[in-house]
Amino acid sequence: MQIPTKKLKNGFEMPVYGLGTWQMGGRKEHDPNNDDEADIQAIKAAIELGVTHLDTAEIYANGYSEILLGRAIKDYDRSKLFLVSKVSDEHLRFDDVITAAKQSLKRLETNYLDLYLTHRPNPPGVSIKETMRAMDTLVDEGLVKNIGICNYTAEEIEEAQSYAKNKIVAAQLHLNLKYREAERRDVLKYCQANDILFIAWRPVQKGILLNNIPEILQRMAEKYSKTPAQIALNWLISQDNVVTLSKTRNVAHLKENLGALGWQMQKEDIEQLRNGFPDQEAVSDAVPLNR
Repeated sequence: MQIPTKKLKNGFEMPVYGLGTWQMGGRKEHDPNNDDEADIQAIKAAIELGVTHLDTAEIYANGYSEILLGRAIKDYDRSKLFLVSKVSDEHLRFDDVITAAKQSLKRLETNYLDLYLTHRPNPPGVSIKETMRAMDTLVDEGLVKNIGICNYTAEEIEEAQSYAKNKIVAAQLHLNLKYREAERRDVLKYCQANDILFIAWRPVQKGILLNNIPEILQRMAEKYSKTPAQIALNWLISQDNVVTLSKTRNVAHLKENLGALGWQMQKEDIEQLRNGFPDQEAVSDAVPLNR
């Protein structure tokens, strides 16, 4: 299928759904017992189904996820893929950002990234100004086409943009029907007001949203003749400036996820779910912004 895209005023465009690779190859370190071929085949299956947005990071399996992704895409037309990687918060000084990006490119076996993100906020003693100068340099050198951030507050995004000559086109944060910190801290609103795409990760909260399905979610699924997972995904991408990504090795689950695309949830239903979904959490259980 042709995955729909969203486009900013400055021309930046990306698919509304992408495949994440967290835990492919291992967690924080390479797992020698990992089924590499299963991961590679899962990525290939996603591409064959039309998924072009492929998301990874240097910290995923200590770079091994990037290696697996590179192996998976080597027989595909690179120009038709949208590759995203992220620099670790341990590598946010100028020279370290440049080195990290080049190493990611080497592992991915490509000569550019469509989008490069800072993975977490800057640690004490490392200025956002220095990091953004490095990100601009990567764009100037043609190694990166676009820059963005992950897990920043609205204030941190604004500060980063004040130092970057290139537009911050994307912000990747934790958001789904249960976890609303990015919404309640006005990061989503900031992105919508400042022409930034918001990439929501964990859209079904590792499947937890689909356990003991709340009545409101089941009711919406029946109304739209969709599954609860498709409702949870579409609730995100039906909102202005929001795209999403999820990780799955299961082709059946991927096909189900793709059923969330190509249709629009009514605004009143978006608000019903926003206000009425039970047991919401105001702080992320993964990367909280209340630092």
